[in-house]
Amino acid sequence: MKMGCLGFDFSNFQSITAFCLLLMLGFSFSPIGCLGIRSFPEERRFTEAPEYRNGVQCPVTAETQNMVHVAMTLDSEYLRGSMAAIHSVLRHSSCPEHIFFHFIAAEFDPSSPRVLTQLVRSIFPSLNFKVYIFREDTVLNLISSSIRHALENPLNYARNYLGDMLDPSVTRVIYLDSDIILVDDIEKLWKTPLSGSRIIGAPEYCHANFTKYFTDSFWSDPDLPRVFGSRNPCYFNTGVMVMDLQKWREGDYRKKIEKWMELQRQRRIYELGSLPPFLLVFGGLVEPINHRWNQHGLGGDNVMGSCRSLHPGPVSLLHWSGKGKPWARLDEKRPCPLDYLWEPYDLYKPKPKSRPNYQRSKMRLYQHHNLDYSSSNILFGYSNYFI
Repeated sequence: MKMGCLGFDFSNFQSITAFCLLLMLGFSFSPIGCLGIRSFPEERRFTEAPEYRNGVQCPVTAETQNMVHVAMTLDSEYLRGSMAAIHSVLRHSSCPEHIFFHFIAAEFDPSSPRVLTQLVRSIFPSLNFKVYIFREDTVLNLISSSIRHALENPLNYARNYLGDMLDPSVTRVIYLDSDIILVDDIEKLWKTPLSGSRIIGAPEYCHANFTKYFTDSFWSDPDLPRVFGSRNPCYFNTGVMVMDLQKWREGDYRKKIEKWMELQRQRRIYELGSLPPFLLVFGGLVEPINHRWNQHGLGGDNVMGSCRSLHPGPVSLLHWSGKGKPWARLDEKRPCPLDYLWEPYDLYKPKPKSRPNYQRSKMRLYQHHNLDYSSSNILFGYSNYFI
């Protein structure tokens, strides 16, 4: 007797038929109880996003070179965050039909790139996108242990290979992490000029202690710190970058990053996963972008995961980098105040509930800061983006 998932006898025709009917009806089975069958993401757990159309000012047609190209990773663990991020980009875009998404999915993701593709299409039927398969063995031998296990995920390093994976006709791309929300038109970020020989643009944070991103072994070495030469390197977050892929390919920057990853395996010169190689290659050579385009750190610190507030100034993009994620804290009924700004873009529906209310989320934030909700004053310079 051959017993399968849920105790089905697969030597029996009736049992096989019943099992197949259950699959056709949309039942999914845990991989723990059914190791031979991949679990299927349930499309009904996500609601279809609203249809977003171009404004009257948008060109009638858009050639590849005139599209706004956005690259993101796509995986089962952060799928909910990715769908909310896409939703926010479309919602605030003046020409949403002229955005093309390039999704990088791991070859051995539990849901498979094919299933993830079908899921994205079911949520965003009119979305312009392509899914690329990232072979994890490309980078596995280069990854070293990090302070957080999540930072060791091979997909974190997919941004290093965008120049190889994307079509050569794509010469510029915006890379975005999955735990972000845009509250402004992405075309403004797309038009950021990269002056001179600049390869990437990102908000820089020169007040941060740059030395802490590398070990004492690095700084005490007589040669390694010289990599910065006369440069004045500043910390920048790689979760939001404008990248010139043409210059990236011409300069073979993938190889330059891999060189430092290889040295890390031998010498242990940093602790933070995929970020330090970018700092070593591009520190002091980044086109500075306004801080409004990466209000990062909203996930809290990596030890306690405590709540954080916004940096001073206006906001165009909120980034929940760090240990905590807004969807997890909202589900646990222990949200940070700023998590309510992520909630209206959430398309996940684990059980029937009313659609998140934008005004209610905005009012909660006002109440938390003891501000007058009826006032037209701008909250930290960004409340007008949420209307």
